[in-house]
Amino acid sequence: MKTVDSRPGLAGDSIRSAGLGAAVVVPTYNEAENISRLVPELLALPDNLTVIVVDDASPDGTGKLADAFAHDFPQRVFPLHRTAKLGLGTAYLAGFQLAGERGADCVVTMDADFSHHPSQIGAMLGRLAGADLVIGSRYVPGGASVNSPPGRRALSKTANFISRAALGLKAHDVTAGFRVYRSQMLAALPLASIFSSGYSFLIETLYMIERGGWRVVETPIQFHDRTAGRSKISRGEIAKAMYTVARLSGRRLSGRRRR
Repeated sequence: MKTVDSRPGLAGDSIRSAGLGAAVVVPTYNEAENISRLVPELLALPDNLTVIVVDDASPDGTGKLADAFAHDFPQRVFPLHRTAKLGLGTAYLAGFQLAGERGADCVVTMDADFSHHPSQIGAMLGRLAGADLVIGSRYVPGGASVNSPPGRRALSKTANFISRAALGLKAHDVTAGFRVYRSQMLAALPLASIFSSGYSFLIETLYMIERGGWRVVETPIQFHDRTAGRSKISRGEIAKAMYTVARLSGRRLSGRRRR
C-alpha cells in the first residue's frame, strides 16, 4: 500500500544508533565555488556521511577540487568523473551504483548550490526508519521556498500541480531533488528502464516508487535559491519534464483501459 506522510522530521539518532551508513550523491557542473564549502560541511555532520561527487567534466575545476578532498579524506569522499555533461538523471544512477558497491544503507541526493542545506539531512535520515523514500519538501506545512523569485515559485508550483494531477502522485513536492532513498528499494527498482535523463528523472523515479507501493514520507525543508554559480534549469529541461509527465500519464491511462 502506498503511504505518503508529511510530518516534520525526527532527530537523526535513530539512523546513527542503528549503524546505518549514508552516502550523499552530489551531481556537479561548474560548482567549484559551492563544492569547496559543501563537502567540508557534509563531513562535519554527526552522521558519518560519505560523499560521492559526480562531476560532468566541469571546466571550472570542480572535479579537481573533488579529487583534492578525496586525497585528504580517502575513506569518505569519492569523485566520479564523467567525460561530458550527461544529465542529472544519469549522474544519480552513477552515484547510486557506487553507493551500493560501497555498502551504503541509504543514499541522500542533493544539489551542490546550498539550496538544499546540509543541516537538514539529520531530520531527513530520522524519518527513514518508517520509509523507503524521504523527500525534503517545500510544499508541506513548515516547508518553504525562502528567497526564490516569484516566477520560479510559480513555475515550480505549476509543474508540481500538473504532475500530481496527471500521474496520481500523492507526494506534494514531486520535483524535489533533496531526497533519501533506502538502498534496498533502489536495488529492487528497474532503474535501467527509466527513460528520463535530466530533471524529469525525479518525476519518473517518484512515479515508479509510488506505483510500486513503497513507503514515501515528506519532511519540511527551507529551500534557498542559489547565491553562487548558475542554475542548470533551462527551458529545454522544463519541456523534457512536461514530455515525461505526458508520457507517463499516457502509460497510466493505457493501464487503466487494459483493466
